[in-house]
Amino acid sequence: SFENPRAPQSLIQQKTQPEVQLGVDVKARNLGPDLFEVVLTLNAKATAENETVFVVELAYAGVVTAKADDQNLMPFLILVETPRLLFPFARNIIAGATRDGGFPPLLINPIDFTELLRRQQQHQQQGGDQQPTAVA
Repeated sequence: SFENPRAPQSLIQQKTQPEVQLGVDVKARNLGPDLFEVVLTLNAKATAENETVFVVELAYAGVVTAKADDQNLMPFLILVETPRLLFPFARNIIAGATRDGGFPPLLINPIDFTELLRRQQQHQQQGGDQQPTAVA
């Protein structure tokens, strides 16, 4: 979804470069033997002069088959490699949505999904939730 809460003023009165806050979330669920749904969620909120310029949100999913002799590799395959493959397509959709909304395309820098997984595993070890998810 794309929202421009101050339209059309935000398109006309754009004096300063907006500050963009980006959120990233990866979730996975098992659909069957060796079959997984992986959802990459991206959301961005642009603000300028303490007012929201635009908000864009995307949930982009893929269904993958993954097998590994070493089950310790499964989180890496599902929560790192799969979102790494989904990311360029999601990034393109976000850029198109912001461009179509009258702003320059929002080009999101590559994301280190390995670091997101490491943070999530660290959070789980400290007693956080046990769902397979990664959050930026």
